[in-house]
Amino acid sequence: MKILVTGSKGQLGNELQLLAAKRPDPEFIFTDYQELDITSIDAVNRFVKEARPDWIINCAAYTSVDKAEAEPEAAQLLNADGPGYLAAVAASCGARLLHISTDYVFGGRNYRPYRETDPAAPKGVYAESKARGEINVMEAAPDSIIVRTSWLYSAYGHNFVKTILRTGREKGLLKVVADQIGSPTWAHDLAIAILNLIDKNADGGFYHYSNEGVCSWYDFARTIIGLSGIACKVVATDTPGYPLPAPRPYYSVLDKSKYTEITHCEVPWWCDSLKKCIALLNEQG
Repeated sequence: MKILVTGSKGQLGNELQLLAAKRPDPEFIFTDYQELDITSIDAVNRFVKEARPDWIINCAAYTSVDKAEAEPEAAQLLNADGPGYLAAVAASCGARLLHISTDYVFGGRNYRPYRETDPAAPKGVYAESKARGEINVMEAAPDSIIVRTSWLYSAYGHNFVKTILRTGREKGLLKVVADQIGSPTWAHDLAIAILNLIDKNADGGFYHYSNEGVCSWYDFARTIIGLSGIACKVVATDTPGYPLPAPRPYYSVLDKSKYTEITHCEVPWWCDSLKKCIALLNEQG
């Protein structure tokens, strides 16, 4: 089996590379935008038809939520058009696509974890581009797998954990919103979950994956600071007290029961995974 990975220099792509190094099979082809520009249908056609993968894992995405408000065309190209191109070419070549999406596609006003069947209600350019990407993928290749995740972090790239660690060292006080609730996800765990779905040759459709448990961004930040031993005070605020260009969902916890039923794999608790990631960051200095 051969797996093509796009966006391999991002958080998830780096974690997949680490896992691939420990697996003699399948064969992995890792690409980033320098090797494969997914926003070009011609480039996607040429690369995929030459590589002839069995699976494509699309980790490429425009992830700057606030910046997307000023760059809607760029977000649309990378989050909506590109995934549609990958799905169409995959379908024409007999490959399957596994595409990564986000909790932001939901309205954020739920009272229970979002199921795969709940209707999308995106708010903001980033969320709308990701929701459109889901539509484009399923229209072009209905046997594709779309994995929605939330609050992704890792030892690689830019993310909330690394930002809190950096600013916590620079400042003695951090103000973090406490009225937005979700589930942090270690990209390492998500990478394992993706390969579990591929190993099971799971049916096409939507799957939700995040680490187990729920918290606010304030809880998340306090735990990061506590585990790191940084001398910094974290205080709670509400969303109006920390205004940002793009809207955020107030509640975006994901129901993972479909994933666990298909794979029979346990989902790690977010605090346990966070401890492992911070230990890794400490090892890296």
